[in-house]
Order: sequence, then C-alpha cells, then structure tokens
Amino acid sequence: MRSFVFIVACINSLFFFSQPLDFSSPENWLVLPEKSPKFFKGSTIDSTYIRSVDVFYIFPTLLVDYSDLRWNAEMTDVKWKEEALETAIRYQASAWVECGRMFAPYYRQAHLKAYDSIQGRGREALLFAYEDIRASFMEYLEKYNEGRPFILAGHSQGCTQLTLLIKEFIDDKPLAKQLIAAYMPGIGLNNNEFHSIPFMTTPKQVGGFVTWNTMNDQPDNDMYPLWYKGKACINPITWDLTKTTQRSLHKGFYYTNEKCYTQVFETELIDGAVCVRNFRPPFHLAVKKYKNLHIGDVNLFWKDIELNCKERIKAYHDAF
Repeated sequence: MRSFVFIVACINSLFFFSQPLDFSSPENWLVLPEKSPKFFKGSTIDSTYIRSVDVFYIFPTLLVDYSDLRWNAEMTDVKWKEEALETAIRYQASAWVECGRMFAPYYRQAHLKAYDSIQGRGREALLFAYEDIRASFMEYLEKYNEGRPFILAGHSQGCTQLTLLIKEFIDDKPLAKQLIAAYMPGIGLNNNEFHSIPFMTTPKQVGGFVTWNTMNDQPDNDMYPLWYKGKACINPITWDLTKTTQRSLHKGFYYTNEKCYTQVFETELIDGAVCVRNFRPPFHLAVKKYKNLHIGDVNLFWKDIELNCKERIKAYHDAF
C-alpha cells in the first residue's frame, strides 16, 4: 500500500509540475496574425487605431464529459483541438476579429469538474492550465507586442485564466497602461476584483474590465445563486447599468448558421446577471431547452461586442 501511495504521488508531481507548452512553436496556437483560420473572412479593418491593436483571447471549457477521467486536456488530442477551433474561435473569438491582430493559444485546460473541486484537485488542474496561458502571454509580450495596446477577451474558464493573468502581469503593473479593455463574460467577478483595473460601467471607459452572465427569462436555481448572484455585471447592450433594453437596441446575435441577426431579444439587468427574454421567432424555440444561457454569453451579443470594442479602441487612442 505504501509503494502504491508513493507511485501516485510521483505521478501527480510529474503531472502538475511539468513544463508549460512551447509557444515559440505556431502549432501551440489556435490563432496568430500569420495563422488565421479560413472562416475568418477578409478583414474590413479600416482604422489606423484598430490596426495598431492586439486581441488576446482564451477559449472556455470544452472538456465537459464527466465520463472523461482526465483533469486536464492533452495537446495530442486532435479532436479536442479541432473542437476548440470550430466552436470557440468560430463563434466567440470572431466577435473581436475586426478589432485588431488576434492571438489565441491552445492550453491544457482543466476539465469542467475542476469547478466542483475548487479547493482541491480542481484548483491544481486550473493552475496547471494557467501555466500554459502564462507562457503564451509571455511569448506574446516578448515576440509580438512591441508596446501595442491590447484587448483581453475570453469566456468562462477562459476568464478564470484571464483573472490570474491580469493579477500577475497587469494589475498595479506598468502594463496596465496598454490595456484597452478586458471582456470577461461567464464568470462571477467582484466589482473590486482587481486593485487598479476597474469594473467599467460606461461604454467608452478604458483600462478596466467588463463582465456579464446570461440567464434565460428567469435566473436558474443552480448556477445563479452559487456563482453569479451579488457579482459584477454589465448590460452588454448599453455597456452600462441600464436596467432594461428593448429589442430595437440589440445589434446582433451570431447564430449557428453563421449569420448575424439583429433585434432578437430584450434584456433585464438583475443582481449579478442579465436576463434575455422575449426572443423573436424562430429563436424563441431554440432557447427553451436551456436552463441558463451561459453557452451564449458571447455569440448572443456578438455584434454588440464588436461595436463596443471599436468604440473603446477609439476612446483609448483619443485619450493617449
């Protein structure tokens, strides 16, 4: 029994203290300026401001099958890599593709069950994933940044990793001067999550973060009270604390047919979440099966995000 415990300890030690991925190799990136997926259409970026900006995006949790015994993804899993590209990059990262040069690393992300064990093995799995994110960001800074202002973006676990990244590299650091905005939906963050990086509550504010958590018509009884109630939340239609909005203000929902639809739903900002309701047909049927709309935190507000990001970029350059 003692030898078995020793072997397990050694395996765990090797696993959690292995070296991060080598991000000098393009194969460990989903997107680079020189490695752009074919479904990113030809850029219509026509602003000197926007051409001078970078976007660093971290994709959400894709390891969600509880029959999968892994705590972290493996980079040799070709199917998983393809899923990251065809789902997260296609339907989420694409919201920022018109806002600057894009950088999106692969990383050995933690399985969803890590959040069920946040004080134990799950914490270790998330920190193991962060070592890849940390290494990718350092490679970005050293090889590509050259003093350019940047946008940070992610979703769900991607924002867990962004939180760690901001606290290590940006909060109360000189690099904060280069941060235009951090878009961090799908995670419960406090208003004062950071020391020098504020929660932004106006659409042209820069140098801080925005976050929101999307519920269906009513907040669900599982995720909402556990993760979101009492947390920071913006209304991603107006980018302030406006309580309700009508369909006419909604700029665009990027649907699975890769078309963008405007004026699809109304919103109501509640404590820690934004409820989307009164979907126009036929979308009202598509959302009925979901208890909450965490999965749609980005693509529901796809065009709203793009337009707001460009607005903040202009505000940043006007200020500096």
